[in-house]
Amino acid sequence: MMDEKSRLSSSEENDGEETKEKMGSHISSHKGFLEAFSQPLDIDPGRIMGLTDGIFGMVMTLLIFGMALPEAKIVNDIGFISFASSLAPTVGITIVSFILIASFWIYHHEFIRIKSLNMPYLWLNIFFLACISFIPFTTSIVGNYSHFFFANVIFGANIFLTILFFLLMFHYAHKMGFLEEYSGEEDKKYVYHTLYIIMGVTVIVNLLDFNVNHHFIYLFLLVPIISTIRDILYKINHE
Repeated sequence: MMDEKSRLSSSEENDGEETKEKMGSHISSHKGFLEAFSQPLDIDPGRIMGLTDGIFGMVMTLLIFGMALPEAKIVNDIGFISFASSLAPTVGITIVSFILIASFWIYHHEFIRIKSLNMPYLWLNIFFLACISFIPFTTSIVGNYSHFFFANVIFGANIFLTILFFLLMFHYAHKMGFLEEYSGEEDKKYVYHTLYIIMGVTVIVNLLDFNVNHHFIYLFLLVPIISTIRDILYKINHE
């Protein structure tokens, strides 16, 4: 009986050791994969900045295509005035979107000055650019269907996700030491707080736009004003 118990105990110990070895092997291979995945890429950071500038320029140009000429031919001044009046909301939201995209471009060049990158950062930047690329489409939706709640939600979600991916991109670049500047904790907090404020503005503007008056969409124009004032005050306090 004792020999049988000893054999069982020895077998269980061997099984336990094999299980631990397998788990250790899995953990080791997992860590190895993550380390390999996070290794810096042999890509000039200037190329991703060039791609970013190109997409921003194209997206800002595409915004104008959301304003189409009327299908029916205009034959008199009254018809033209009527057409111009109907186009006014679309022109307004296009200007708002243009200013927002310009603000994101400024943030990218001001805050994201990278000296190196890896695969996770590269994909975060691509997802950020994907959000930027959708802005002309969501601008057309809210411009034509602002009286529908979900039209406002789609546009607001687009802006919100753009800011979110920018935050993730900045956080990851800061964590990995990819940034040339803004490496101090105060600089990091300044960037985070600025983008948190813009996120809050996005939520508030969308709620006001649908529940109160559609003209509240123009409050998005506060975004560059807020960021400019914060930038000036930050530089004054740190001179």
